[in-house]
Amino acid sequence: MKIAMIGHKRIPSREGGVEVVVEQLATRMAALGHDVTAYNRRGKHVSGAQTVKTKEYKGVRIKTIPTFETSKLNAIVYSVLATIAALFGRYDVIHFHAEGPCSMLWLPHLFGIRTVASIHGLDWQQAKWKGFATRVLKFGEKTAAKYADEVIVLSEEMRQYFLDSYGRETRVFHNGVEMYDCMEPDIIKKKYGLERDEYILSLGRIVPVKGIHYLIDAYKKIDTDKKLVIAGGVSHSDEYAEELRKMAASDERIIFTGFVEGRELWELYFGCLMYVMPSDHEGMPLSLLEAMSCGARCLVSDIPEMTNVIGEYGYTFKKSDTEDLRKKIEEILQKPKPDMSAQIEYIRSNYGWDEVTAKTLELYKKGD
Repeated sequence: MKIAMIGHKRIPSREGGVEVVVEQLATRMAALGHDVTAYNRRGKHVSGAQTVKTKEYKGVRIKTIPTFETSKLNAIVYSVLATIAALFGRYDVIHFHAEGPCSMLWLPHLFGIRTVASIHGLDWQQAKWKGFATRVLKFGEKTAAKYADEVIVLSEEMRQYFLDSYGRETRVFHNGVEMYDCMEPDIIKKKYGLERDEYILSLGRIVPVKGIHYLIDAYKKIDTDKKLVIAGGVSHSDEYAEELRKMAASDERIIFTGFVEGRELWELYFGCLMYVMPSDHEGMPLSLLEAMSCGARCLVSDIPEMTNVIGEYGYTFKKSDTEDLRKKIEEILQKPKPDMSAQIEYIRSNYGWDEVTAKTLELYKKGD
């Protein structure tokens, strides 16, 4: 089949979960012999992320779409231009990712091109989006529900939301995770002085919905020599990032690494004593899957999107409750680290990218 991917920032990239999903699906589809084109977005969208300029990546054709650098306009302008360009590509299917880009899904539908929409999260609920941006995201959600030949969501909660809100049946496809052998501290030891089991880790984009302010507030009240490492780049949220740095300024135990990827990223996962994800809202958290696959003990807010992932293998605290978060961190710090092999096998058995790719390709073919 001839396939187009629209909606991500760019691949190869780890600027967000959408980018990881698109890269994993597109490269696997290309390896299976399909003709895949990914429409990248020009520019840098997460601080610290490295820009890779290429026209081909692991068998995937890369087309880069120009757009504005401002956060309010770059996504919508990209979506319009990428969709118009894709109309001339003679694709069998165009796969739109995320709510904003889905606002243009009606156009290929009008031309009779099969469309699939992946809703990675209800983005309009995030605090960083307001006014015009929120309206665009909601419009994209409604457009996907009305016009997409198939809609993919990441959780049963999102499936029920689309059914209740639009009467639209969707497909629940969980994200996958790549499994790696254990990596000993090397880069992180040289750059930050980090040793195995000597730090608590939180990793993700520095945006309000990720709840890092709860974690810093809770951690500062804990008497421990374990450091707190906050890893991730800033995504259209400079004011929030500055607020976090002011909160942490009085505590030298707190380390901000900025954007990380490659071996440095996986060393952080493998080496942490505990992984904490205090989000108020998530789609399906890839970083949680990655941390669990590396054998990290995980503490997450008690929203269904995360409790459904950790199953019996992690810990939860009450969402947005700083005091409960503090208590749970202290409890885990006092416990010896158990054998994590069962958790690792649970992730290996239930969250594979090859299965997700196969199921997605089946959706593409249903229009034949």
